Amino acid sequence: MRCPYCNSSDSQVKDSRPNEEDGTIRRRRVCNECGAKFTTIERVQLRDIMVRKVGGSLQPFDREKLARSIQIACRKRDVSEEQIEKFVTSIHRRLEAENDDSVSSEQIGEMVSESLLNLDPIAFIRFASVYKKFSKISDFKKIINHIQENEENEKTSELPKKYKNSLF
Repeated sequence: MRCPYCNSSDSQVKDSRPNEEDGTIRRRRVCNECGAKFTTIERVQLRDIMVRKVGGSLQPFDREKLARSIQIACRKRDVSEEQIEKFVTSIHRRLEAENDDSVSSEQIGEMVSESLLNLDPIAFIRFASVYKKFSKISDFKKIINHIQENEENEKTSELPKKYKNSLF
């Protein structure tokens, strides 16, 4: 591991702490060259996931990009960083469990939308408005009406089929 201060590759691990919840290992390190202390976080990656974009191109899955988009949707909402991290980890694990080496960006968007609706409906609307490129007020009205209907009818852990057919 390279030291972020002097760029030396000679560092020593002083402490390791596994986090069972999100499958990471936090390591405290000391650079043998400059003596600086720094922390690294390691995450097990089961396999490389490629994302098929709408235009047909393939890109490596970027966990941080997913986390950023969820953080933006949840900004100034009552959603903690820990909840967002668990959310991202859950989606990443679901993607790794898929049998294909590539997943469509639409699949990822559906997973995020479904989970965000259950976590925070306002964050869901924010995400959906960007993901589905809302361009009119009626787009927002339509999705809000569907959420209100769903809240009145039932509290579910998945998007009902009517959501999938009419929203996405």
